[in-house]
Amino acid sequence: MGLSGALAIASSGLANINLQLGIVSQNVANANSPGYASEVLPQQSMDVASIPMGVRTGVATRLTDTVAQNTLYAENASVSSYSFRQTTLQAIDAVQGTPGSGADIASQLGALQNGFSALLSNPASAAAQSAVVQQAGTLAQSINRLSGTLATQRQNAENTVVNDVTTLNAALVQIGTLSDQIVAAKSLGTSTAALEDQRAAAMQQVSGLVSARFVTQPNGDMQVFTPSGLTLPTHGQGPALSTAAVNVAPGNYYPGGGIPAITLGGVDITAQLQGGEIGQAITLRDQTLPTYQAGLDEFSQNLASRFQTQGLTLFSDPSGNVPAAGVPVQQNYVGFASVIGVNPAVAANPALVRDGTLTGAAALNPNGLAGFTGLISNVVDYALGTNAAPGVPQPASNTTGLGPGGNLSLGYPAPATLGDFASTLLGTEATDSASTSSALTTAQAAQATYQGQLSAATGVNIDQQLATMVALQNSYAANAKVVSAVQTMWNQLLSAVP
Repeated sequence: MGLSGALAIASSGLANINLQLGIVSQNVANANSPGYASEVLPQQSMDVASIPMGVRTGVATRLTDTVAQNTLYAENASVSSYSFRQTTLQAIDAVQGTPGSGADIASQLGALQNGFSALLSNPASAAAQSAVVQQAGTLAQSINRLSGTLATQRQNAENTVVNDVTTLNAALVQIGTLSDQIVAAKSLGTSTAALEDQRAAAMQQVSGLVSARFVTQPNGDMQVFTPSGLTLPTHGQGPALSTAAVNVAPGNYYPGGGIPAITLGGVDITAQLQGGEIGQAITLRDQTLPTYQAGLDEFSQNLASRFQTQGLTLFSDPSGNVPAAGVPVQQNYVGFASVIGVNPAVAANPALVRDGTLTGAAALNPNGLAGFTGLISNVVDYALGTNAAPGVPQPASNTTGLGPGGNLSLGYPAPATLGDFASTLLGTEATDSASTSSALTTAQAAQATYQGQLSAATGVNIDQQLATMVALQNSYAANAKVVSAVQTMWNQLLSAVP
């Protein structure tokens, strides 16, 4: 090898080091940039016919760990799902109160029972009669507030579905656009690292919205699948997924009950969008919250009808009516909890809590006896007890076939008394909320672990980058000495020529 060959080799080394230093600089500058993966610059020795020709420098590539990345994406979906569920249930917790606190419906039902017990000892007391009516009103208002919160949170879940579908469409389009650019860059032999960073950010966004699996194609394109195998399109004109915004009423349900599906090409794919914020919002909207509402409606109807059975329509709708069961079971009282109140007739005449609301020949206290206790005793013993009459069990509360579509179940046996029912309603939701918070904590810890594993595999290690920089500096100095020595030898050779 001549001097010119040595100079060419050293020059290729210097050029390679310049590029490598640029990569180190890029990595260090983006060490704290979200979604940035460390870049490396491939290089290999060149020779032609066993004659050394220096070093060949490739294009910058992005460090990847597909297994760690996909594991993190899956955990992102879990964290987003539990986080949204926790926020929803905590809003309900704040309104229904802690069981036994006095502000919850179970405690207020107990206060109403105590009010009737006090009235039993002094049925002529107008103050005691008014106290019972007031306690009944407090209970009804708490039921109304809880029902209103359930409706608000259900509407929020519907709004979240609509907004998140829009966001998902945008993220899928971005993945497709960047994939097209990556495919083009790869065909030209240029670096795609920066484009892949941007695409990874869009993939991260998708993973929080819905459970998804990402598969890189040999040409650099990216395919996105749901766990059920549905392909989420990343290429095409206009939004891929479609749904419509609606104001959700208590009688609305999905499918077929006024709540629109999420469609892809006109096909309903709602059931295939699981996990993430979208999947959880669908579950809350179509299952969890309607079931809680169905339980509250059932309690409210039981409350009104059991008092009515004893001859006192204490609770009713605004028109003074108590809805009866139908087909489906709750056909006539879906959403009753939102309107239940003290019967207007009783509110206007508190003495009816002693005398009852039956009139004519059926009147319980036709002579208006001030000391009449028959109705009050029946309320205390039967309306609030396990029997509707001596030896006659209360009709069992409906726990299946509930909701506007008749497809919801409470998931627990029919409570024996109204007090048991109220406690079970609150306890079930409180347990759900606590379990969700615990699951979220576990998922967040796993997410942090997987993020750490991914960062260790693909993130920027400052110490490693500085060590690389020192090695490059030494290599640069060595190559420069080679160039300097060759130049000196050339000068000496030229000076030796007459």
